[in-house]
Amino acid sequence: MSLDSLFEQLKHPNPNLRQRAGLEIMEQRDETTIPRLMANLEDEDMTYRRASVKTLGMIGFDSIPYLVEALINNDNSTIRASCAKALAQVAVNYPDEPFPQEGLDGLKAGMNDDNAVVHISSVMALGAIGIPALDILIETLETSDNLAVQVAILNALGSIKDERCQEVLTKMSNDESVDTYLKESATSALSRLEMVIKYSR
Repeated sequence: MSLDSLFEQLKHPNPNLRQRAGLEIMEQRDETTIPRLMANLEDEDMTYRRASVKTLGMIGFDSIPYLVEALINNDNSTIRASCAKALAQVAVNYPDEPFPQEGLDGLKAGMNDDNAVVHISSVMALGAIGIPALDILIETLETSDNLAVQVAILNALGSIKDERCQEVLTKMSNDESVDTYLKESATSALSRLEMVIKYSR
């Protein structure tokens, strides 16, 4: 199947066919593939956009410079959010490889985005990266005054098996000076984390 017809297949209503097309695009890719997938991120067709995000995630680290560039500099918030989601997919697809610093820095910048979908997607991507992203998540939790970002970070910490997450969540859930909503979020994230740790033993 040619690359052109594989790209068409990314629009297919059947998710299995989209998945297969993505894998084949990854295997057959040339120097035009990543730029073409990036261009799809502004397509009206949501299915096509999502399939392109997934394919960029399958391609992995070679996609990261393109994704970071658009996450930081693109004017379109849908594209910026898609880039954060694609970076999360890279982390999920390549869990045993160290996540590049360039990607971490891009997502750190994404957490300060004016658009809610972009900053939440950036937090979720850092959560997917896990322990290598902890310093950035904890530092932003302590310095941000954006409640939505702080809550998203607490939720992300609730799924990362690391003692520092437990410490931060315990401290925040016991801190009387903290916003009530944050305190509740920290408490529920802490109980989720305790379950995660318990079941992974």
